[in-house]
Amino acid sequence: MYALFDEAGKFLAGRVMSEAESSLQVELDSGKRVKVKSANVLLKFDKPAPAELLARAQAIAPEIDLDLAWEFAPEGEFGFAALARDYFSASASLEQQVAALLRLFEAPHYFRRAGKGVFKKAPEEIVKAALLGIERKKQLAAQIEAWAQELVAGRCPEPVREQLYKILFRPDKNAAEYKAVVDAAKLAQRAPLDLLKDAGAITSPYQFHWRRFLFEQFPKGTGFPALQAPAIKEELPLAPVAAFSIDDSATTEIDDALSVQGLGSGMVVLGIHIAAPGLAIAPEGAVDKVARDRLSTVYMPGWKLTMLPDDVVQAYTLIEGRDCPAVSLYVTFDEATLEIRSRETKLERVPIVRNLRHDQLDDVITEASLTGEAPADYEFAPELAFTFRLARHLKAQREVVRGKPENFNRPDYNFRLLDNGGEPTGEETVQISTRRRGAPLDLIVSEAMILANSSWGGWLAECGVPGIYRSQASLAPGIKVRMGVKPAPHAGMGVAQYTWATSPLRRYVDLVNQWQIIACARHGRTAPLSAPFKPKDANLFSIISGFDAAYGAYNDFQHGIERFWTLRWLQQNGVTELDAAVLKDGLVRADTLPLVFRALGCEGLPRGAHVRVRVTGCDLLTLDLHASLLARLDDAAPAQSLAEPEAEEAEEEEEASGPLALAIDVADADATVAAEPPSPAA
Repeated sequence: MYALFDEAGKFLAGRVMSEAESSLQVELDSGKRVKVKSANVLLKFDKPAPAELLARAQAIAPEIDLDLAWEFAPEGEFGFAALARDYFSASASLEQQVAALLRLFEAPHYFRRAGKGVFKKAPEEIVKAALLGIERKKQLAAQIEAWAQELVAGRCPEPVREQLYKILFRPDKNAAEYKAVVDAAKLAQRAPLDLLKDAGAITSPYQFHWRRFLFEQFPKGTGFPALQAPAIKEELPLAPVAAFSIDDSATTEIDDALSVQGLGSGMVVLGIHIAAPGLAIAPEGAVDKVARDRLSTVYMPGWKLTMLPDDVVQAYTLIEGRDCPAVSLYVTFDEATLEIRSRETKLERVPIVRNLRHDQLDDVITEASLTGEAPADYEFAPELAFTFRLARHLKAQREVVRGKPENFNRPDYNFRLLDNGGEPTGEETVQISTRRRGAPLDLIVSEAMILANSSWGGWLAECGVPGIYRSQASLAPGIKVRMGVKPAPHAGMGVAQYTWATSPLRRYVDLVNQWQIIACARHGRTAPLSAPFKPKDANLFSIISGFDAAYGAYNDFQHGIERFWTLRWLQQNGVTELDAAVLKDGLVRADTLPLVFRALGCEGLPRGAHVRVRVTGCDLLTLDLHASLLARLDDAAPAQSLAEPEAEEAEEEEEASGPLALAIDVADADATVAAEPPSPAA
């Protein structure tokens, strides 16, 4: 005797070996013996053999018209054998009964399961809705197949083009456009990016990187709402100084300026003047909401997205010829020893006499002219000479705390796009020039800002007012800079505490810290009662989290787009060979370009070895440079490796490749449209 039974929704049949009161021992065709509950047994029969019965039933089942079967079915519960007798004949065969069972079971939109082998027909309105859903799924499946075929044929359907960045970087795996790309990649046996590029979905590598960044970081667009710069209502005293700023010519957000008083008197007062939007912009106001949404200015060659609208920036920027509201830190130094004697913060209007531009003055204001070894025929020569002397002194003090000198062995690179009348297209001619890190004017500004940020950080702590700090526990490998609300040493800077408060027009955390500093300047020890952010304020932690994420994404994009323009420079100038220094594991750094890449043949060379490599190609979409070792330029291992390799290893890995990481998964086996609808019981 044989038995047909239901095993967790699967219909199996086998020979009955023994039978008890509530169960049976059944041997399947595979030889496996299973214990089956009597309640799960649907049929017992002597012939045909189980495999033959199931094969015949499976052949008959598709012939059963579900609409007709639904009409035949009674209103109440019924068994499959009863339906078979109503549908086929009163003497329905065993094969026809099993066929009815299989057909009923696979059509939950027509028949609901009411027990083992027992069914109940679904209400008419549910059947109609389910059939409509099935038809829609069939149409969708046909559409996906058509789009996939178009992609394989080298044409990109418009819906796929419109969803390109979402498909690649933030996909909805249930979306038809995504499934079409997955199916096409499987059919063509190609990477999705290559497939889409050849199909015309990606026509410009530059626009691809730019639009991807906007999709991820500015989904609502880069425009600003209509905003008016709030006015500073309080009367501010006029500072008795002549201040000057030092920036690049392209800088419009001039945050900081310097002044020097008392030269030759034995006591010199350095004024560090920071633009004061915090005196006008109120937390939770309209302008603040825009700044908090963006969190920072985004920089890139030939273009930038400012944190604040230009009209707002121009209301507070430290432009020459104007008495500009500022938060000023005055630090008094012994002129001979450069020992700090006092610090004082003031809210005031500062006369900005000149905006100095370092790209115009770097060749004029040199170390020799600042130290008296060469003539100093330029404005503010005495003031600049003192600030340069002071900057070197402050840097030396910090390096004692750091335990080793700061490394300026790599230059800064400036990108200039020719014939760039607005937002770049990616087709501009690019020029790349170098500028030595730690140039005199850079050193003057950087040391003054470090002094201000560390001084204000300490002052906030003294007043009991929370701020946003940057700290680094040590210079050991893997110890990163962290942001928090409590002062802590910054090993990399060599200071006891460090805030960001000197760029309030460009970074949101600087604006937040400026609000806190203004409260201290107005109220002193009672500032904790009136400061916008109180100790343990959850808003501060939220700002830190949001800023960290946004600032990291902005920096990654800037790094990636600068790499794009570097590769464009190689193409435009027909460069086929580069000199480079070996880093590790086949990575090399170009001598005269901001470029880290892998070069075949350099894997076994020691760190610091000098080589010449042949450029064999580059991909502007993935930002990969392909190169191989041409010759070694030094005969022996170098005397010393590149400076501070332990601090650079993670950075080198990141710099060696572009930022392109796709979210699309062509191995997703579920990326097809299922023909079966869900059960109407839901």
